[in-house]
Amino acid sequence: MQLSKFLLTTKMASSMMNVNKRCVIGVCQMICTSDKDSNFHSAETLIKQCKTLGAQMVFMPEACDYIAESQKQSMAFAEPINGTTISKYKQLARNLSVWISIGGFHQKGLDSVSQKLYNTHVILDSEGEVRGVYCKSHMFDLDIPGKIRLCESDYTITGDRICPPVDTPAGRVGMGICYDMRFPEMSVGLRHMGADILTFPSAFTVPTGMAHWHVLLRNRAIENQCYVVAAAQTGKHNEKRSSYGHSLIVDPWGVVIAECSEGEGVCVAEVDLQLLTRVRTQMPILNHRRPDLYGSVMLKGSAPSIDSIPEYEFGQYKIGSRQVFHRTALSYAFVNIKPVVPGHILFPSIRNVSRFADLDPAEVSDLFNTTKVVSKVIEKHFKGTSLTISIQDGPEAGQTVSHVHVHILPRKAGDFAQNDQVYDQLQKHDQNLEEERRAGRLRSEHQMNEEAAQLRKYFI
Repeated sequence: MQLSKFLLTTKMASSMMNVNKRCVIGVCQMICTSDKDSNFHSAETLIKQCKTLGAQMVFMPEACDYIAESQKQSMAFAEPINGTTISKYKQLARNLSVWISIGGFHQKGLDSVSQKLYNTHVILDSEGEVRGVYCKSHMFDLDIPGKIRLCESDYTITGDRICPPVDTPAGRVGMGICYDMRFPEMSVGLRHMGADILTFPSAFTVPTGMAHWHVLLRNRAIENQCYVVAAAQTGKHNEKRSSYGHSLIVDPWGVVIAECSEGEGVCVAEVDLQLLTRVRTQMPILNHRRPDLYGSVMLKGSAPSIDSIPEYEFGQYKIGSRQVFHRTALSYAFVNIKPVVPGHILFPSIRNVSRFADLDPAEVSDLFNTTKVVSKVIEKHFKGTSLTISIQDGPEAGQTVSHVHVHILPRKAGDFAQNDQVYDQLQKHDQNLEEERRAGRLRSEHQMNEEAAQLRKYFI
């Protein structure tokens, strides 16, 4: 933790937390064909329109690279994630200084002999860097003997994990694709992981779109108290295929606040995270769930990058990412500026809540499961023989930072004359940091960065 920053930002933290509470987003509706160059030109035009209308982030539909006329052609046109199409979008994001959700492109299988491809959703930041990648996990398979066979699994590799919500100017975006919207467990899981926005870029068929499109998307918004963004393909792509369209944005109350009309075009709307907070506060659905009766949804996701955000929120403070050595979608661990014993680390929830009971079931599970993993590493690295693991739940319990966190301390024989002295030290260790800084008794930024770098190696 950079001490000067740690102390200087204390008074400003509440105002800093309100930055980007409102953000304009844009949604693009396309009529893609098998002409990749023409499709990108259309996408570029639409994204520029959204940017002109004030959008900081733009959402593209599924299959925004192309919609092929045959399975053979689809396989032939597929590209790796570092191929020409994604490279063009990266350059476009840089040129326009806008975030782009590439709702679905045909990604070549990772092995050279694969006869299938991935349906891959990619989020780029305004510098053109990849911030999130998700491969569609639910396959639309329709096989009616003697009538019709339309099976995505014939040519698409099923994704095997969920991407944790991506921090963007509009909020934390949970990534899905089209058919995923029919599986509410995925949306619930993304909400548990901290999503503010659920996005389902699509190429919906006309019959199912007419029957289910608005109902499904509004349901996902209402039951998860999230914004829902669904960029869509529309119109006739070739002689065999047409899409429903009706790209839209739904607010956390289930109101459609923007929707495209027929044909290619864009719609924009403001994402208001203060509205989202009010909806969740006035009707705290997560707190009303009964996992004791029907269990909790826990998604399989890849670990997010520690350095994906420069600073982490810890109560009224900010923690530099270089002092963080491990994170999950819901929690993170960082080194201590004034440890009670060598190796004393802190492990808070990503979401800033003051009391343990304010955590939802998924956060509780993550906090304790990851504490188990992290504590083994701390004991091993600092050659401890025992551990003290403590949560100070409220000020009368010694909590000095109003943000739920776990203390993990590696212990050795004789480190305290009386064992209970450790709890007295925990209560006092960070009460007078400014005085400790002036006296030169706090660790330097270099020392903390170095320790965090050593601990990161255990989690690679």
